[in-house]
Amino acid sequence: MPEKDKKTAPLAPPEPLGRSKTSVESDSMLERRNTEPAMPPVRERRKYKVSEAPPPPPPPPKLNDYAAIIGQPEIDEIRFIARLLRGKTVKMVNSTAVGGGVAEILNRLIPLMQELEVQTKWEVITGGNDFFEVTKGFHNALHGGDYHPTKEIFDIFLMYNEQNRQRMEFVEDLFVIHDPQPAGLIRSKERNRGKWIWRCHIDLSNPHREVWNFLKPFIEQFDATIFSSPAFTRQLSVPQYLFYPSIDPLSEKNKDLDESYVQKVCDDFGIDRSRPVITQISRFDRLKDPVGVIQAYKLAKKYVDCQLVLAGGGASDDPEGAVVLAEVMNEAGDDPDVIILNLPPWSALEINALQRASNIVIQKSLKEGFGLTVTEALWKRKPVIAGAVGGIPTQVIHKLTGVLVHSVEGCAYQIRYLLTHPDFAAQLGRHGHEHSKENFLLTSNMKRWLILFQQMLGLNKPVKVT
Repeated sequence: MPEKDKKTAPLAPPEPLGRSKTSVESDSMLERRNTEPAMPPVRERRKYKVSEAPPPPPPPPKLNDYAAIIGQPEIDEIRFIARLLRGKTVKMVNSTAVGGGVAEILNRLIPLMQELEVQTKWEVITGGNDFFEVTKGFHNALHGGDYHPTKEIFDIFLMYNEQNRQRMEFVEDLFVIHDPQPAGLIRSKERNRGKWIWRCHIDLSNPHREVWNFLKPFIEQFDATIFSSPAFTRQLSVPQYLFYPSIDPLSEKNKDLDESYVQKVCDDFGIDRSRPVITQISRFDRLKDPVGVIQAYKLAKKYVDCQLVLAGGGASDDPEGAVVLAEVMNEAGDDPDVIILNLPPWSALEINALQRASNIVIQKSLKEGFGLTVTEALWKRKPVIAGAVGGIPTQVIHKLTGVLVHSVEGCAYQIRYLLTHPDFAAQLGRHGHEHSKENFLLTSNMKRWLILFQQMLGLNKPVKVT
């Protein structure tokens, strides 16, 4: 770990998620796949300029760089809280190094932890395609989707968790395991003295009973659990904590941009800023309902002129993205005002520019753990239309920091209303910015982690005054 007076090098993310060369899909899984509907043919659409190689990563910001946003007293408080944790070690584990909110959070959180001399390491589990098909099925099932698990499916999950457990070392003081995919690593708990925390980023308010009953015995072996909303909690025998996910206001995706760059991005992607722009930024995932967004746009456009931008990409642990993208392309048809962008993982600046160029940002999710794209839009003072699901209502307080919808028709109505009532839309944007600043920034999230780590290690006991 670098000394405090040395310049911190940019964080190198974990190695890209691997696929096991030796993994072989079972006959039953192949048979099931062969009986599924084929991917719909993808319509040809206009090609847009997308950067083909990642730019060099900028150096991560220092803690003092946030003083202009949150104030120096808040910075001083974070340093004071961290003092008892100097030299302690933490291992964070998740299922992907790129794509998705968890990877984004860890990429920004860990350099700041290291600056505070809390030695934090990030590892990513590996697995074959069969494993990530199983965990994607678990993900949908835990959000309440239909699923038919078999013993073979559970065995695949256990096999890859055991392979990762044997590959990794567990010598740290604290272990934070993110989401269900690596939950089986808890079997290493008996080998070490450390404390184990399960951080759940998904909506467990109505989980598939059989999948949850399979996972629950693993979860109850942890020393603590963390959820993103009170509604997501389950009846567990271990302590539960509430942590909001967070965004970094100084990251490439959220920092202030020159207007000239925003215009360049719009020019590259064929966006006409003289007309209203509606944008949804998210993975091409059915739970994000991109097809429903296109349907809402089509209804709204009968009354107000507008363009729709659907921009996203995939995560390395999500095998369904290409199929959903094909569905989106076909729903859009030949409409030149529907701009579909399949962006690479290094497109943070472009996404930032798209959000800043938008008149309205949509997140019409059908299920959602939290939805950091909502937080990003609130931070940028954009009026937000979002599905009233999961952790979104924590961010979007209806008609105060944004508007909540329950249907395609409701989304279309709110698009029409906000485009014809710009003063109200601007008011939502102002309130949303203050709400995100108060609750959902990286610095607040880091403070919660530091306090929890102190508690788990028994370092924050009150001092008896004599």
